[in-house]
Amino acid sequence: MNELTSKTRAILGLQLPTDPRWVNLAEKSLEDILTDHAYCEQKAATSCISLIQRYNQKEKLVNELAPIVTEEWGHFRLVLAELQKRSLKLGRQRKDDYVNALNEFCQKGGSEEGRLLDQLLMMAMIEARSCERFKRLSEGLGDPYMKKFYRRFMESEAGHYTLFIELAETYIDKEKVRNRWKDWLGHESAIMKKLEMRGDRIH
Repeated sequence: MNELTSKTRAILGLQLPTDPRWVNLAEKSLEDILTDHAYCEQKAATSCISLIQRYNQKEKLVNELAPIVTEEWGHFRLVLAELQKRSLKLGRQRKDDYVNALNEFCQKGGSEEGRLLDQLLMMAMIEARSCERFKRLSEGLGDPYMKKFYRRFMESEAGHYTLFIELAETYIDKEKVRNRWKDWLGHESAIMKKLEMRGDRIH
């Protein structure tokens, strides 16, 4: 692992780095990885919309997430355009085992505060892992254009990760956020150890 990758992982807090061989698999399945990426961006936009609808009384959350909806949908369009430019097809959406496993860790009952905290931290986790994966692609792909293509997504995801953590700390005690984030990091690491390494998935 190079120094820059190590620093990025430390900033994001991820306990388990992506196997470098994943980039080689992804490069051989470009149509599939772009399709999966497109749907990831689409789901990110709709998840933000759902949070705005559910917590419409939280002014900062609404104001901060509204432009993220636009940005994520713009990312979807960028990936879609890249597929079309290469005469590739937007395939069908696949089951996302990674996100489904994260969702199982979310608090379903209990207090509204606890549910909000887990929803924000789950979204922060998805952005953190996406950032780390995009960094792998930006460094490991053979195509210089695609390296730059994924560099911009990496930088964007890093900002989103930070925003979701900041929103959690806006509405919930910071110590609670830190402690629960540690739980999430441990859970995510366990998920990554169990998941099959596939080159046709972002996660």
